[in-house]
Amino acid sequence: MSDHFLGRELGTASFSPSREPVLRVTPGAGDRIAFETDDLAYAQMEEFGDLSQVTATINPVTGPVFVEGAEPGDVLAVTIHAIDVAEQGWSVSIPGAGALSDVMGPDFFVRRVPVRDRRVQLTDTLDCAAAPMIGCLGVAPAAVDGSTVMPTYPTGGNMDLTEARVGSTVYLPVQVPGALLSVGDLHAVMARGESTFVAIEIAGTATLSVDLIKGRSIRGPQVDTGDEWVCVGLGDPVQDSIVMAYESLYDVMVTEHGWSREDAYVVLSALGHTELGGPTGSSDPDPLHPFRAVGAVTLARIAKDVLLSGGR
Repeated sequence: MSDHFLGRELGTASFSPSREPVLRVTPGAGDRIAFETDDLAYAQMEEFGDLSQVTATINPVTGPVFVEGAEPGDVLAVTIHAIDVAEQGWSVSIPGAGALSDVMGPDFFVRRVPVRDRRVQLTDTLDCAAAPMIGCLGVAPAAVDGSTVMPTYPTGGNMDLTEARVGSTVYLPVQVPGALLSVGDLHAVMARGESTFVAIEIAGTATLSVDLIKGRSIRGPQVDTGDEWVCVGLGDPVQDSIVMAYESLYDVMVTEHGWSREDAYVVLSALGHTELGGPTGSSDPDPLHPFRAVGAVTLARIAKDVLLSGGR
């Protein structure tokens, strides 16, 4: 078992299948990989108040890491061991981005948000517990250089899932040799769905380990939080994303845990919950409206004690 540190200078603007790896690791060896991220783009937004003058990458991802033996058709299991964040984050309203863009208007709003003793000072009078999580976590898609902003891909990417937190294992379908794992976009705390498109963005370091599951096929990202199993569905219109998420969770129950088709159907209808996922959509945005999502992300979830109670 070894420890590795990948500095923020290794950040890049895409999940690219052609980018040379910065590290090679053996899956299942227990190596801990620390991915450092930065928040320079938000500092420039504060300085300039004009997106055209921002030269730093929005949501840079550090990597990629080549996982020995990973091949298309495998699944990469990424366990999150630690997320250490800076003492100041950012709340930003980017014109044209998020569900509140109309009411926030055409000007940038930027607030520095102190983070001390695991508390996040949202306003002068209100703080909340820090809940660090990873926004960008993915492996390289085979056919494109995957954006770190929009959309979410079957291989992950900018998923903005609160479930991508310490203690969780994220499962990603491998599409290229070595998987090419990259990580970025940390948050001190984020509301589920990140409907404002920007949460409490923050620099920091996420420490992960990787394992490999040969011969297991999944359609999109899945997360085991320890308490729940969550499947990500993508599609346009939104109903297609619901179907993908629900079918994926059904497959986990029937194929992985031995539930009968009929029992899985009944249990999901009673205890399998769905909700909208992150704000990034499932298809490339219109270049004229780069922060307006096209398509949808849906999460289907079931409690682990329920999942493990049936089947074989």
